[in-house]
Amino acid sequence: MSPSLEISSILQGGYHHPLARQWQGRRHLTKSMLMYPIFITDDPSAHVEIKSLPGQARWGVDRLEEFLGPLVAKGLGSVILFGVPMTCEKDGRGTPADDPEGPVIQAVRRLRTLFPELYIACDVCLCEYTSHGHCGLLHQDGSINQDPSAERIAQVAVAYAKAGAHCVAPSDMMDGRIRAIKQGLVAAGLGNKCTLMSYSAKFASALYGPFREAAGSAPSFGDRKCYQLPPTGRGLARRAMVRDANEGADIIMVKPALPYLDIIADAAQLTPDHPLACYQVSGEYAMVVAGAQAGVYDLKTMAFETVDSMIRAGATLILTYFTPQFLEWLPA
Repeated sequence: MSPSLEISSILQGGYHHPLARQWQGRRHLTKSMLMYPIFITDDPSAHVEIKSLPGQARWGVDRLEEFLGPLVAKGLGSVILFGVPMTCEKDGRGTPADDPEGPVIQAVRRLRTLFPELYIACDVCLCEYTSHGHCGLLHQDGSINQDPSAERIAQVAVAYAKAGAHCVAPSDMMDGRIRAIKQGLVAAGLGNKCTLMSYSAKFASALYGPFREAAGSAPSFGDRKCYQLPPTGRGLARRAMVRDANEGADIIMVKPALPYLDIIADAAQLTPDHPLACYQVSGEYAMVVAGAQAGVYDLKTMAFETVDSMIRAGATLILTYFTPQFLEWLPA
């Protein structure tokens, strides 16, 4: 090494050993930081593999013990439920969303009994349950009818909380829905018993394709660009995150994750006193898996690299389909 090299230029001594390399990170992935997204259908005995999401499936409530039991034994701490109704009659209001006999409420009740220590979050949206596939109620011209949409989303969230959900997570992106849900939870006596996790910065992304196949939630006309954020809309995301924190969100989420690391970092700066979630969405997961299958990289190495980047940006909670693998890879 050149004696003329500035002392401040010599960095490699600080990470020459594997343990020393770990110390360079301010935070490291642990099992408690993982939330596993799972799809629940209304066929109680269902186990239907999802082709575009390798290793993932739609599950019926009668199969949840065999599905999740081994994962809980390995340290699974939390799940988020997405309902996939296949047989219900959908309408413009998404009436089946809070049906007591529907897949989400039935799954919440079953999981509370099977795994009392498991933290159960429920995605709250109408797109899986509306006849038009949009995330809110519509005017006759097909545009979003804002106030009744937020009211309806709040009704569904409160129903899930009453069923026993520890957390409700509205993903619809309707203006005002966080305030409406928080007020609904308080009115129901659940304001201090149910976490409100907001998909605050949810972008209109091309990475949702596999999820929409899994959940059957593609809109029947148009798209969702009038309520999901434009990919270039950093300022909108910043405003939305601050708004949702002020309206009563307990956790702020960014979705997707990897293309929006700058937004995760913004969230950490703007809402430093809130837990910060990010969703490694279906398309992100599918790309990592496809690259590994093509021999481009090692799956485990790339899975860790992507999630570590999210943690480095400031995330404290990761929603990822890699959760089962991470439970194997991480120390007990």
